[in-house]
Amino acid sequence: MKLAVVGGGSTYTPELVDGFARLHDTLPIGELVLVDPAADRLDLVGGLARRIFAKQGHPGRITTTSDVEAGVADADAVLLQLRVGGQAARNQDETWPLECGCVGQETTGAGGLAKALRTVPVVLDIAERVRRANPDAWIIDFTNPVGIVTRALLRAGHRAVGLCNVAIGFQRKFAKLLEVAPADVHLDHVGLNHLTWETGVRLGGPGGEDVLPRLLAEHGDAIAGDLRLPRAVLDRLGVVPSYYLRYFYAHDEVVRELGTKPSRAAEVAVMERELLALYGDPALDEKPALLARRGGAFYSEAAVDLAAALLGDGGSPVQVVNTYNNGTLPFLADDAVIEVQARVGRSGATPLAVAELDPLYAGLVANVTAYEDLALEAALHGGRERVFRALLAHPLIGQFEYAEGLTDRLIAHNREHLAWA
Repeated sequence: MKLAVVGGGSTYTPELVDGFARLHDTLPIGELVLVDPAADRLDLVGGLARRIFAKQGHPGRITTTSDVEAGVADADAVLLQLRVGGQAARNQDETWPLECGCVGQETTGAGGLAKALRTVPVVLDIAERVRRANPDAWIIDFTNPVGIVTRALLRAGHRAVGLCNVAIGFQRKFAKLLEVAPADVHLDHVGLNHLTWETGVRLGGPGGEDVLPRLLAEHGDAIAGDLRLPRAVLDRLGVVPSYYLRYFYAHDEVVRELGTKPSRAAEVAVMERELLALYGDPALDEKPALLARRGGAFYSEAAVDLAAALLGDGGSPVQVVNTYNNGTLPFLADDAVIEVQARVGRSGATPLAVAELDPLYAGLVANVTAYEDLALEAALHGGRERVFRALLAHPLIGQFEYAEGLTDRLIAHNREHLAWA
């Protein structure tokens, strides 16, 4: 089995490689190709990746290349983990929206739109190369904003599934609190990428006992603390929102906080320099502890599980993924991309039925889906007016004056990445 990772020079990659090494029985990789245009980073990451495989006795080989076509040739699956513009572009996404009093974040709001505009054309170009090299290959998208990028891939007819680590993070956290194995915890996880709620936590499978009320009663303070939301909010809602919902439920508070400290991108840039220095140490043969602060917890386990299920060699039959709605949420179009539990196999992902969504959440899902529709049109076709319409539609913006100012700033800060600008 051959897997390719486009964006393989990312400092995330050793986390992924560690999972591939540990879970070889689930996903028996013969060759892992790391693809990245940054040759210097690729050399460092590739060297550490080989040492991780060697230490854990993995029989597969790891190769590196800057040539996408060569890297994806004959690959059974291609994992995309791109950051167009690097941390410098992310830093801009997290700062200039604050000038208009709006949250600065890399996956939602104006910053998230900027990332989508930069990313979608690049991802579609790579996907076409994958299709030419091997039309049967699966594309696993971990590139943010996952929902918009996955929809672009599916709309273009690619064999693609989107992946996020939010659900597996909750699963592992809840399993620890409940003192059970993670495999025994099934989440009623529903919404859009980075806009989801855990409406049930079931033991043993989709039809198992719902222990969410017990979790909130016994561990509500700890869960609320992790989400940085008041415990009373969780008690009143009776669900666990993803931590990205804080941008919606406490928007003004978050904006004030962001204005008093360096951006997350600036913090990550410092960590990346430290990580790359560590990766260059020929004695290092495991992922360093610092990588845990970089983010992406349990990313490797989720990626292995999904790839194994899609390729038919293992993996959990039910997983949280991003895929077409196809009637799952009846208030959305069939071709909207949602994030829910799905049955995954060689033919792809089929969402499981979900309970009727409370209007409190359905309204926000419908609103953000409308924004994503407009965001994708802007990413595919460009134009100032399309950018403005997407910003005006976003519930974190929604005012004419804000949308005008943010449109000008978005284009000014991203002109080099926007062919039409």
